Amino acid sequence: MTRVCHLPANTSTKADFLSETAALPVLDPDRRPRGRALGPLVSLLPLVTQYPWQLLGALGALVAATLATLAVPIGVRGMVDEGFSVENAQSIDQHFAVLMALAAALAVASATRYYFVTRLGERVTADLRSKVFANLLSLSPQFYETVRTGEILSRLTADTTLVRVVLTSSMSVALRNFFLFFGAAFMAVLTAPGLSAMVLFALPVIALPLIGFGRLIRGLSRTTQDRLADTGAFASEALQAIKVVQSFNHEQQDRARYSGVVERAFEAARRHVTARAFMTAVIITLAFASIVGVLWMGAQAVIAGEMSGGMLTQFIIYAVLCASSLAALSEVWGEFQMAAGAAERLSELLTARSDIAVPTHPLSLPEPAQGRVTFDDVSFRYPLRPEAAALEHVSLDVRPGETVALVGPSGAGKSTVFQLLLRFYDPQSGSIKIDGVDLKAADPEVFRRRIAFVPQETVVFGTSVRDNIAYGRADATDADIRAAAEAAHAHEFIASMPDGYDTELGERGVTLSGGQRQRLVIARALLRDAPILLLDEATSALDAESEALVQKALDRLMDGRTVLVIAHRLATVKKADRIVVFDKGGIVAQGTHAELVTQGGLYARLARLQFDMTDADETAKTAKAENARGARLHVVEGGAGEKP
Repeated sequence: MTRVCHLPANTSTKADFLSETAALPVLDPDRRPRGRALGPLVSLLPLVTQYPWQLLGALGALVAATLATLAVPIGVRGMVDEGFSVENAQSIDQHFAVLMALAAALAVASATRYYFVTRLGERVTADLRSKVFANLLSLSPQFYETVRTGEILSRLTADTTLVRVVLTSSMSVALRNFFLFFGAAFMAVLTAPGLSAMVLFALPVIALPLIGFGRLIRGLSRTTQDRLADTGAFASEALQAIKVVQSFNHEQQDRARYSGVVERAFEAARRHVTARAFMTAVIITLAFASIVGVLWMGAQAVIAGEMSGGMLTQFIIYAVLCASSLAALSEVWGEFQMAAGAAERLSELLTARSDIAVPTHPLSLPEPAQGRVTFDDVSFRYPLRPEAAALEHVSLDVRPGETVALVGPSGAGKSTVFQLLLRFYDPQSGSIKIDGVDLKAADPEVFRRRIAFVPQETVVFGTSVRDNIAYGRADATDADIRAAAEAAHAHEFIASMPDGYDTELGERGVTLSGGQRQRLVIARALLRDAPILLLDEATSALDAESEALVQKALDRLMDGRTVLVIAHRLATVKKADRIVVFDKGGIVAQGTHAELVTQGGLYARLARLQFDMTDADETAKTAKAENARGARLHVVEGGAGEKP
């Protein structure tokens, strides 16, 4: 189940939290409210009405094409009533000339209608994709912890494609047949009111099954799209972790699991196709049976002299137009039902709202930026783990320009400090301030500009090196980008690439080593030039030589800035102005390295463990180097002694 939820303020127990989630929005198909008819598609009308000229052009072409089509039976009636004889040759020629003119007008009007309707559908689909993606970017990280990425991508691709098909080709067919059906029905009534009345009695027989099947097909279509999204979600997850899949020899299990997901999607599609096929057969049978019955009555009227053969022919053509239009509408109705299901799923993404509320009138941060960070009695529990406190009554004041290292065992709350400071989540109690302004009262875009973040898991985008470094500063010049790369000691390997800074890096930067990706991320933070710097194991992916070079760059970057650094290796934080020790969501000690070692406790134990291991490693390396050096000397000396 994929549920979007947040932990309400002042929630103290897991039970309270779970009771609050009942009314929260969901993306779970089993709990999705059932819409009626084509409501989700109707909700797209505001996107359509943004382009009134294209809409008017499409409607005008539709009217012209309908009138041209409806004029054809009138010409045929004249030919039939006048008869085909030598005496009427000139009149017949005129009738055929009129029919040719009508055909030309119909061709032009149909092409115009197709152009405007299709172009409008493509435009609306593009706008829909953009709006959905824009809203997705505004949602908090909490949303993506509860919804699979593959599910979202399926909606952005498969569902929007389905909506596009309906808004272009299917909409064009539907509108043409809709206009033609009512136009032909109106002309049939004018031509033969008695026969038309019989047709009207037959319409409910056709309409009721159409409505019933339509509801069934819409539900099946929605299920089909959900199962299709499952296939995309699983494939995306497996392919993104392909190295793990292959290293654990899990290919066979994943093939079997994916086949199972695909089979469930196929079964849902089979039920949907079966229902559509059955509906089409029923509607066409009922429609043409009704028409044949009415035509039989018309033939009896002609025999009795109550109407002419031309009039019956005209009525027959109008009746055939009505029947064929209704049959076409019954087919596209199924497509509209599918699109309604897809539009409903897209609407869920479009209307989803972030848990991080942006204030209507945000407070301004003081200028110039100071870089002060304050946590005042902050308590926080992750929404998916409400039973465990990530932070409990944490108070921390980081002065401008101060370097504070956050240390402690895994799960102690260090990374949560960064998550809250970037306002990916809001604490359940307490406040977090930057330069004296509560983050809840400020615009996230504004205070995030004052923060540069180097995450532990490097994120490199599938664009050029230049774009990756300038990711946080769109106005950066080439000189700025190169200076940042040089400071991060990334320029050398960038210059050796085929296209230098214009080299495309591939998805997630797979063409780079871990150390190269880390240096690109550090260059990005350098270029950001923000007053607050967050470093989460910033040198974790570097070898010893690269780490030494990057550490020098970080020393320059940290100068004059407020720095919060998370490091499991205590050797990287010994120079910090202050070390804050976290354990079980709380601060258990603060001070310099020397003070904390003297005090004993958790930090002293971690320091003793790590530094003892480091000393042992250094001793082993030194002994190994000495042994290798002695062996080389022995060979040289032995070789020299053997010379004649």
